[in-house]
Amino acid sequence: MLTRNEFEASLKALRADYAARKDNVACIGCERCARCSESMFCTDSQGLVRCQYCSRSADCTDCAHCTRCTACLKCTHCEDCERCSGSAYLVKSVGCTECTYCYGCVGLTKKDFHILNEPYDRQTYFAIVAALGNAS
Repeated sequence: MLTRNEFEASLKALRADYAARKDNVACIGCERCARCSESMFCTDSQGLVRCQYCSRSADCTDCAHCTRCTACLKCTHCEDCERCSGSAYLVKSVGCTECTYCYGCVGLTKKDFHILNEPYDRQTYFAIVAALGNAS
């Protein structure tokens, strides 16, 4: 019988072992990555699964061309996003699902061309985003 203390000690040891591991599994062309699997051409990332061309990202799955993203799922061309899924072309967004072209949005679902959770037409969206990019 496993006691609670034995369980907690074993779990702590497993977590420490996992955190110390740096090996990638079945990756192609990944550079400076750790604990990634089945990913291709990613750089400076950790914990990616089946991702392609992602950089400086962590714990993402089935993403492509994402930069500085964390815990995203099935996203493409996203930057500085967290916990987004099924989305594309998001920037600085958190918890968005099935969205495209959202900038600084939080918690949206199935929205397009939003900035700070407010809708814009396509032309205005790109004009504002361009101005924001030049301001930084």
